[in-house]
Amino acid sequence: MSLIILVLGLGVGVLVGLLGIGGGAVLVPAMVYLLGMDQHLAQGTSLFILLPPIGLGALREYWKEGQVDLRAGILCALGILIGALGGSLVALPMPSRNLQGLFGCFLMLSAILLWGKTRQEDRPSAIEQEGVHG
Repeated sequence: MSLIILVLGLGVGVLVGLLGIGGGAVLVPAMVYLLGMDQHLAQGTSLFILLPPIGLGALREYWKEGQVDLRAGILCALGILIGALGGSLVALPMPSRNLQGLFGCFLMLSAILLWGKTRQEDRPSAIEQEGVHG
């Protein structure tokens, strides 16, 4: 079991650094399905897992490349701190089944929006079309 957890962490770390995703999008479903955790336990464990390594690992590399907006980061972190507290107060009394469904809906919506964005980028814009035909 420890090896599975270590490999899971490694895989999530690669995805965080590569795609900039919140590791919880991978960790939470993996902990529910691979480790058999309850949704609440998986979410709480994900929060504990992600706090130190994301703050120190990937941020260091992005910072070195000048790819961090400090002002936006501080303001957003403040919002996340307040929002996460409020969200946890709503989530904890919620039945695990409902919370799992809500999490799944969020992931599906994210996937649909990202997929739609890539489809838009594949189509030539009006300016590009004029250049081809004009």
